[in-house]
This record gives sequence, C-alpha cells and structure tokens, in this order.
Amino acid sequence: MSNSFGSLFKLTTYGESHGEQIGGIIDGCPANITLDLDFIQSELDRRKPGQSSLTTTRKESDIVHFHSGIFEGKTTGTPIAFSIKNKDQRSKDYSNIKEVFRPSHADFTYQKKYGIRDYRGGGRSSARETACRVVAGAVAKCILQKSGIQIRACVDSVYQYRITDLNQINWESVEQFDTRAGNQKYNQYFREAILEAQREGNSLGGSVYTEVLGLPVGLGEPVFDKFQARLGYALLGINAVKGFEIGKGFLATEMKGSEHNDAFEKKGENIHTKTNHAGGVLGGITNGEKVYFRTAFKPTATILKEQNSVNTENESIKFTAKGRHDACVLPRAVVIVEAMAALVCMDFLLLEQSRKTTL
Repeated sequence: MSNSFGSLFKLTTYGESHGEQIGGIIDGCPANITLDLDFIQSELDRRKPGQSSLTTTRKESDIVHFHSGIFEGKTTGTPIAFSIKNKDQRSKDYSNIKEVFRPSHADFTYQKKYGIRDYRGGGRSSARETACRVVAGAVAKCILQKSGIQIRACVDSVYQYRITDLNQINWESVEQFDTRAGNQKYNQYFREAILEAQREGNSLGGSVYTEVLGLPVGLGEPVFDKFQARLGYALLGINAVKGFEIGKGFLATEMKGSEHNDAFEKKGENIHTKTNHAGGVLGGITNGEKVYFRTAFKPTATILKEQNSVNTENESIKFTAKGRHDACVLPRAVVIVEAMAALVCMDFLLLEQSRKTTL
C-alpha cells in the first residue's frame, strides 16, 4: 500500500477512520523554520467535521499533537511526527454494511485486493485520512509564505450551479460563507442545493477553484515529472476527486491557437505573458504567472436512500446506509486541495534549490 507522498518534502500517513488515532511523519522539512502552530490548527479547523449545518454531524476536535521535529517553535530538520485522536467514532453505525459492498465505495476493491477490509467508516480509504494531509500542507504553507507564495481556493460549483466569471470571487469573504463560495449570490445557490440534498438523503458533487500566486519561474521536472503532472497526481489522489484541469483546461479544446496562445511582453526588466490561458505552466515548468486550476469532486458516495448492491456471498441485496455523512464534501475539501498544492510547491522548490546548490 502506498502511504507516502513527495520526494524531498515527504509525507507518510497512518491510521483509520475509526481507529484510535490518525497521524503522519513529515520528512525533509528544512531546519530553523518558525512554525505558527495556531495557524496549523486553524487549517485543521477548516476541514474538521461538524463545523456547520452543511457538514456531517460527527464531532471531532481534530487537535494536532506534535511529537518530534520541533523545538522551541522551530523545526530541527529531523522528521516531524504528529497525531490526531479520533474521539467520536460510532462503529455500530457501520455494522449493517459489514458484508455489503457499498456502491461507489472502496469496499469491493479493498476486499478483492487485500482479502480484508476495515468496514468501519471505510477504514484507511476514509476521507478522514486527509486531515493528515492538511497538517503537512499547513507546515508547507508556513514555509511558502516566507517566500511570498500564496495558495487560495474556493468552491466554484455545486451540482448544476457554477460561478462562470471568476472575477466575481471575493477572496476576502470565502471563509465567511459555510459553502466557501466567495460569492454571496452563489453561496445561497450552493447552500440551498446542499440542504435540499440533505433532506432527500442524497448527495451532490462540484468543483474547487484554486490559485497559486508568487511561484518563481523554473519549477517542474520535464519530461515525466512536469509541474502540472505532479499537481494532477496530487489532486486526483484526494478522496472523491474525479477530474483536474489547469489553465483553460477543457475549454482550450474549443479555442484556436491564435486565441489560446499567451503572447510574451516585456514589463520593466521581466518577461510576462499578456494572457494566461496556460495556467502559469509552459513545457511542464512554471513561467512566473499565476497558476490556476480546478478540481472536480463526485457526489458523496454514501447516501441515505435504499440502493441495490451485492454482498460478500455474491448475493443481490438491498440496503440503506446509516451514519453521519456530508451531503456535499466541497466546503470541507477546499483546505485539502490547498494542502496538496502546497506539498507539490514545497517539494518542487526544494528540488530547484538542490539543483542550484554547488559543492
């Protein structure tokens, strides 16, 4: 099983949704970096369950405990170990699916691959594991911010509602809305749609729009480790993610080369592009412009409606899920997307730094 992400800045996670705890080890973090522990906790708070009427009612404080790699508020260069306790498990809610393969879940594939599975909340395949990614992403953000690099994201679509004009996003208001839409009108659309799905016992999907500002020219390792390739790999590894596009993405298929090409121009002593349809990456290498991308999430797999399935005895059955689940994962997914983007940026920065270091 692959439980690690990254090359020089590496995260390894452990734990299950209904185990005693989840946690991880961050290896390769530079030494003598002051970490804002309150900021790291605030990032976890953005992801934790039970934060609004739109999310699961599971109550987890998600307090992170650091065990190594930090001394007097600064990194020591040694592995940073951390843990987050699980406190509000209700494993009995999953007893009815012990022998059931839930539609669109990992039950069937885990059982066939490993011959065993933790059916309590999905075990290792649960999105609860993403809390560990948020911790590591927050550590990376602390370092990136010192280099003037900012990562910001918001929900830009839920179900059939989408913010088509991204200039309408008010980045200062994203955290003020429980949908994290960053637009008052669409916040209402998204909210009503999610609440309606809750009442129906159903679920919705959508997308997260993300921007990375301040990246230098030169990040990315062609030909097999291009910047956008690693970014796509990172984001498609998040639970429920089904799509990724950078720059104009699929809209580029509807454009001519004369429309899509980003012309260069000189601004002072620097070279920039007049437009940014490429999304800040050329040839797999960052070009100094804003990197922007969208991440698509499917509807939450667990719904409170009767469904057809098959059990471990290969018998056709009907079942209804129990438990506490998000009708839409988007509001809590924003910080997870940011975290994975931060890990990618941090890793590439260290790689580029190592390239320029002479012995």
